[in-house]
Amino acid sequence: MRYTCRMRTAILLLMLSVSSALLCAESAGGLSWTMPAGWKADAARPTRAATYMIPPAPGDTVNAECGVFFFGAGQGGGVQDNIDRWRGQIQGPDGKPGPAKIDKRSARGVNITIVDSSGTYTGMGGPMAGGSRAVPGYRLLGAVVQGQGGNNIFVKFTGPAKTIAANQQKFDQLLASFQSDK
Repeated sequence: MRYTCRMRTAILLLMLSVSSALLCAESAGGLSWTMPAGWKADAARPTRAATYMIPPAPGDTVNAECGVFFFGAGQGGGVQDNIDRWRGQIQGPDGKPGPAKIDKRSARGVNITIVDSSGTYTGMGGPMAGGSRAVPGYRLLGAVVQGQGGNNIFVKFTGPAKTIAANQQKFDQLLASFQSDK
């Protein structure tokens, strides 16, 4: 078979896009996922399988951050524990945990529970907080990706509400990319 210049170019572009997608794929606890285009992988951090930095949307001044956590099989708490923890990190105007929307979905045979809350972000709280301060106008998208044998992945996307809204589709793409390695 004779390849034309156009066919060779198409094959080369296809090979490059497949290899770049594979380079962006990451895994932990028997699950793999792909970082969304336009997000930047940050340096390794303790307890994190990945950290992504997301540039601010127009009008915002700080980056958003998406942490992907894996603590080990059966570690990190259950789905409701994490929903409650994340809800407690966002305060409403009355100083109490802000309202949160809870959603459940399945992607590639993996069950995912998502929490979405906006308000004043207070950070982690507890001994790991390291003196975090409350920041108004933030949004938190959290997801528990339930892997086989209790190998859950916890995804926490926080930042200015406008930046999170501008990247909602990419967050959904990240969640939809999760799949079992087996």
